[in-house]
Amino acid sequence: MSNWQKTTWRDKPRVQMPDYPDAAVLGAVEEKLGTYPPLVFAGEARRLKAHLGDVARGEAFLLQGGDCAESFKDFSADAIRDTFKVMLQMAMVLTYGAKVPVVKVGRMAGQFAKPRSAPTEAKGDQELPSYRGDIINELDFTPEARIPDPAKMLQAYTQAAATLNLLRAFSTGGFADMHRVHQWTLGFTDAEDAARYRDIAARIQDTIDFMAAAGITADTTHEFSTVEFYTSHEALLLEYEEALTRLDSTSGKWLAGSGHMIWIGDRTRQPDGAHVEFARGVQNPIGLKCGPSMTSGHLKALMARLNPENEAGRLTLITRFGAGSVGEHLPRLIKAVEEEGANVVWTCDPMHGNTIKSASGYKTRPFDSVLREVREFFAVHKAEGTIPGGVHFEMTGTDVTECTGGVRAVTDEDLSDRYHTACDPRLNASQSLELAFLVAEELTDRRNALAAAARAG
Repeated sequence: MSNWQKTTWRDKPRVQMPDYPDAAVLGAVEEKLGTYPPLVFAGEARRLKAHLGDVARGEAFLLQGGDCAESFKDFSADAIRDTFKVMLQMAMVLTYGAKVPVVKVGRMAGQFAKPRSAPTEAKGDQELPSYRGDIINELDFTPEARIPDPAKMLQAYTQAAATLNLLRAFSTGGFADMHRVHQWTLGFTDAEDAARYRDIAARIQDTIDFMAAAGITADTTHEFSTVEFYTSHEALLLEYEEALTRLDSTSGKWLAGSGHMIWIGDRTRQPDGAHVEFARGVQNPIGLKCGPSMTSGHLKALMARLNPENEAGRLTLITRFGAGSVGEHLPRLIKAVEEEGANVVWTCDPMHGNTIKSASGYKTRPFDSVLREVREFFAVHKAEGTIPGGVHFEMTGTDVTECTGGVRAVTDEDLSDRYHTACDPRLNASQSLELAFLVAEELTDRRNALAAAARAG
């Protein structure tokens, strides 16, 4: 890595990034941001990488979730708390199903920039540059709002720092107590429509009661009242990423100080492009979105660039094919990984391949399609004898109506009630928890099948 510097991405082809109108203003912002403390620290990133190594071996399971794109306008302590709360509930249910630790990674404290399918958008006769996230420009459809503004990077940093501060307090201050989390979950299963999930909830309660009887409680066991929670985002705006990159004095390696884990999107994964060049040089765990256009050759080239030492936990492959397409694409990518003998984490993003336009005109994602893609992901890994390592959801703890379906039965007509996303539709709290129960069933089936095979062997 001796030929890598945090600036070498600037010599590579760049896509999905803004052209700032004033280079001097941009430079001043980058210089100022470069003096700020990193948002995360190298030891935290290394610990996450070790946990992801466990996921790659089937000794843990990855839950990654959070906002499509974080908003300046909707930023609040309550919103952070509610999303964190739902992720804790999901993690508890998944832990019970998998019988292994769940690694919890939020799409939070940095998920401000979004790639777009087109550089411009039109309304009526007016065509303007696309909205690319609050760290770059504004959602309002005016020429002034769509001008990229470097100062927004400073606001993004401030919001990310405040978010991390609150997440760390929630993680260690008693909010994450296992008994409290399960009581929240019981509130969901009490609903008439959630009867099928009561059995799992009751078995979790029995386990908690047994441990309490054995003297294992939050008062006696630190792990029962605290959690490890990590942050992640797509490293899209490389000026921001570079400004927060620091040399770790303990290891002599570079750290992307913007978040514990960063990922490369399906539109920015060119092996010789700027985003891959930046990500290959930092020690953070790296995610790589893999859509239908990912070829075996491209994947092999990317694995060689991003994880040349084949380090366990370094590279997470986040598949996003769409319901009905997993069987067509995932087996060939699994074969490519097997041919290279590569250490990877396989995780499923069932959101991005299942976006449709509803009859009412809203962009949405049907819950049944999301669930179908997850089930296809597990089925392919079962057939291939490989490890389904995790799930990756766009979700919120807020009671929005953006994805249709689920036990609370959000309909097409309901979408307009609480449709708040600035970009893509998110699962609400109820849908997120329901999906966790359904994934837990898949994990339980997998665990039982492995146990039966071991007994037979």
